Amino acid sequence: MALLPIVIAPDQRLRVKCTPVVTVDGELRRLADTMLETMHAAPGIGLAAPQVSDTRRLIVVDVARGEEKPDPLRLANPEIVWRSLETRLAEEGCLSLPDQYAEVERGVAVKMRYMDMDGAMQEIGAEGLLAACLQHEIDHLDGILFVDHLTALRRGMIMRRMKKLKRHGEVA
Repeated sequence: MALLPIVIAPDQRLRVKCTPVVTVDGELRRLADTMLETMHAAPGIGLAAPQVSDTRRLIVVDVARGEEKPDPLRLANPEIVWRSLETRLAEEGCLSLPDQYAEVERGVAVKMRYMDMDGAMQEIGAEGLLAACLQHEIDHLDGILFVDHLTALRRGMIMRRMKKLKRHGEVA
């Protein structure tokens, strides 16, 4: 399977509010599999459809590290139905903002509803890194980048750096 090109900020395709997946079919499953392969090759732990120029509400995540057994998730139309009041500040990065990192405050735990790759509605609870990753990827589906959670000053610094890197051809 060929890897998909990852959209790099600043790019308006990352600011699109994605449309719901209507049906899960072979094409959507292939897209999810290719997204997972692209994410692993990058390497990353999450990828949302707009990061590969698709406007459907689809995300893939796999937070397994090192020798841990891979545990990929493919979620269509994911939505957070509950978020813990307790939050945690943790460093985040993004495949669409290569080599840019900042601390972001997220709910420690979430409960989500989504459509699986058989078209069935499911619920999942997550905490820690998986919860943060899911929140980050769902933000992408609404046109929100992790830098949007930062102060205007910090966000501006990162986005200016990204524009400069693109101008000099250091990122695509």
